[in-house]
Amino acid sequence: MPSHSSGRQPKYQRIAAELKAAIQAGTYGPGDRLPGENDLMAAHGVARMTARQALGVLQTEGLAEARKGAVVFVREFRLIRRRGIQRLAAEVWGRGRSIWAADTEDRELVVEFLSVGEEPAPQAVAAVLELAEGDRVCARRRRFLLDGSPVLLATSYLDAALASGTAIAEPDSGPGGIYARLADLGRKPVRFREEVRSRMPTPEEADRLDLKSGTPVVLVSRTAFTTDGRAVEVNEMTLDASAYVLEYEFDAQ
Repeated sequence: MPSHSSGRQPKYQRIAAELKAAIQAGTYGPGDRLPGENDLMAAHGVARMTARQALGVLQTEGLAEARKGAVVFVREFRLIRRRGIQRLAAEVWGRGRSIWAADTEDRELVVEFLSVGEEPAPQAVAAVLELAEGDRVCARRRRFLLDGSPVLLATSYLDAALASGTAIAEPDSGPGGIYARLADLGRKPVRFREEVRSRMPTPEEADRLDLKSGTPVVLVSRTAFTTDGRAVEVNEMTLDASAYVLEYEFDAQ
């Protein structure tokens, strides 16, 4: 049915808003085919470019995806609920469980190790880890894929003098991950700090995360501290913003 809105909103945005409302109402469910360009042209009396722009809005916002050429479907995906506090509990990694597994429930998680090795400490990381000029870090770079789709890039930085010769410097750090190995070394993390911000991705990030055009990323920088207040790890994470819900639950102080 043609749109009779009298607002100044461009026609393609009004059409996109109607389609989004239909998706939210359940008229179109995950995997359903959306009206095509010809359908929208006939229903709204608009040019093909306007219809194409309307469908493009839904694709940019991660609500729809094109398949088989110009055919557009409602995107099928389950949001990842990242429980920022519960996932870091010692009872998770202390029992040999990956903290990433706490986010994925029954879904298929694959961790790709992009590189593991020593390198000069980035200035900001060196400051947090209290490293001297010229000190090196052990950098662990990974890409996480959930149900076959990349959703997260992560790089952990640790003092190379601490990590060298241990499982931390290996691709597979063993049950419980690097926090369990730090505990084995007497450097058990007992407190964490996370800083969160968002921005548009770099071309490399967009490529590695297979991001749709216009999709932002969420940056999470986590620092792990020992009982004496010393930082032992800095983890720089880049998340596909369309795939995650960040949840923080804590008691009032």
